[in-house]
Amino acid sequence: MLSFRDFYENITIPVYEKENYIGTLKFELIDEDIFEEAEYRGRKVKLNKPMRGDVKKFKVYVKDPKTGNVKKVNFGHGGTSAKRKGEKTMKIKKSNPKRRKSFRARHNCDNPGSKLKARYWSCRMWLEALSLTPLLFF
Repeated sequence: MLSFRDFYENITIPVYEKENYIGTLKFELIDEDIFEEAEYRGRKVKLNKPMRGDVKKFKVYVKDPKTGNVKKVNFGHGGTSAKRKGEKTMKIKKSNPKRRKSFRARHNCDNPGSKLKARYWSCRMWLEALSLTPLLFF
């Protein structure tokens, strides 16, 4: 069975313009460390892969380029901590274009900053037609 890396590195797409063959496009991985695994507090974790969180709604493990340490970034509203307190957990309605545009403007998502910050990952969740599952490939 092919790994994600092998599968996506071998994709080529033919390009046509009005029935004339122009060439092919080859898929390139943007971030090499997407598929990397590391150790965080004695257990193996996948880096740069958002998942359901324990403290907040989502969490992601990232490697700090300066220190080389793996850090856990929690982001999103609520999660189990909010449920325990009896607070409502906010639903994000990415499918509504007005809400998505407003969120991205409010959080300055055009310049999300470092991967070590919650804002970076939260802004990525609000990209058009992007959900938790396809975040592997951005």
